[in-house]
Amino acid sequence: MRKYLIILLVSMAINSCKQAKELPIIDYIQLENTTLKVEVLAKNLDVPWDIAYANDKSLWFAEQKGVISKIDLNTGEQKKLLTITDVWHKRTAGLLGLVVHPNFKNNPYVFVNYTVKKDSVITNHLVRYEFKNDTLINKKILLVIDGFTAHNGSRLAIAKDGKLLWATGDAYKGKNAQNLKSLNGKILRLNTDGSVPKDNPYPNSYVFANGFRNMQGITIGDNGLIYTSEHGDAIEDEVNLIEKGRNYGWPNIEGKHDLPADQLFAAQHQTVEPLQSWTPVIAPAGITYYGYGAIAEWRNSLLLTTLKTKSLRVLKLTEDGRKILSEEVFLKEHYGRLRDVEVGPKGEIYISTSNHDWNPSPGFPLPEDDKILKISIAEKPGKKPLRGVNSTTVEEIKDGKLLYEQYCASCHKADGKGVSNVFPALAGSKKVLCNSADLVSLVLNGAGEQMPAFKFLKDEDVAKIINYINTNWNNKGKEISSSDVKNKRK
Repeated sequence: MRKYLIILLVSMAINSCKQAKELPIIDYIQLENTTLKVEVLAKNLDVPWDIAYANDKSLWFAEQKGVISKIDLNTGEQKKLLTITDVWHKRTAGLLGLVVHPNFKNNPYVFVNYTVKKDSVITNHLVRYEFKNDTLINKKILLVIDGFTAHNGSRLAIAKDGKLLWATGDAYKGKNAQNLKSLNGKILRLNTDGSVPKDNPYPNSYVFANGFRNMQGITIGDNGLIYTSEHGDAIEDEVNLIEKGRNYGWPNIEGKHDLPADQLFAAQHQTVEPLQSWTPVIAPAGITYYGYGAIAEWRNSLLLTTLKTKSLRVLKLTEDGRKILSEEVFLKEHYGRLRDVEVGPKGEIYISTSNHDWNPSPGFPLPEDDKILKISIAEKPGKKPLRGVNSTTVEEIKDGKLLYEQYCASCHKADGKGVSNVFPALAGSKKVLCNSADLVSLVLNGAGEQMPAFKFLKDEDVAKIINYINTNWNNKGKEISSSDVKNKRK
């Protein structure tokens, strides 16, 4: 008996000290004074759309088709917890938002939102689960709003005051964003039981702020400030600082208030300019605040993942968090589309790739995609480290190929083949081969919700894009001039 007791005690001691298996280092990043290592925490995933740290030392993630899992950060063990069977997945619809209650021990709540389709009606459901015995139980639907195959937004966060924030998209109807009776294109603020907080800016309304197109990230700073990332249309992707009861302009204003019409609307509605905007667009995705963790160079910054430019961007903040001082770009096109980013308890950073989604980039997915990557301080310098690049104002682009890549390739692809049943191919297109004048009108004026208008481009740049399309991929369209474009403007 004594022998078996000793064996049992030794076994228990070994298990209690069990460490995670060593992760493979796949790259190094060199900062000014710090070397970082990039490791693979998880692989062979199916579009991990949202990742969230829980204070039980686990990392949770939601895969777009409906699976919720968590990884024990002490042992590396990965466990599937739930498959939500009523998730409807198409394009950017599916299981999108996930957040774990910050006081998880006493409030074992997990909040998610996902898209549902019943008959022809598409909606987004905000749902609360309880975590118990390694599964999720006691499903409670907190709120249902309109949805679509795109523009669902749908990131979640819990503010410093314990309120639940839901960043919703305009559901492909721009007018929703300015309509306070609609819950789309808004920051919604709820109690964790689904009720309306009494101190919301509008009586008996979930609306906390309005005027958004399609937010893809939300985070809370150490000082309680709320930041979001948002997709623009053909121009002006944004990062915003969210304030109670304020209007952020969409669809009347895109980005900075730099046009006469923008300034008139801003004066009438007291709209807020973004902290940062990008044209050409970068397709910002997840965003997180990096406070005072181990990586000294990135302290008091916003970390932003992007899809189109396939990069991690570090946006250095002023001390009060109300302005962006600088922007540095890392990992550009190195791991493909980057969907979300989260900070762990020791200042380590987790990033999820999105290379199996509806709009993959050329050369991706990579083997064993999709992945969750871990970035942390390396014990020693690495060979051939990656480095950041300071982001500067984009100079005027004079080449048709570069213009096409900036404004068209994310949808119609670099090879002109488009995305099947979503974005039409330009290679061999009858519109290209038969009538360049029609193509000019389409580029200038767009096609409703299916394609934005590019009339903000100069006549010569529109001509260069169309001539590039006309002379590539075996197309033999008619060459046009900037005068042809000018004559087509409405």
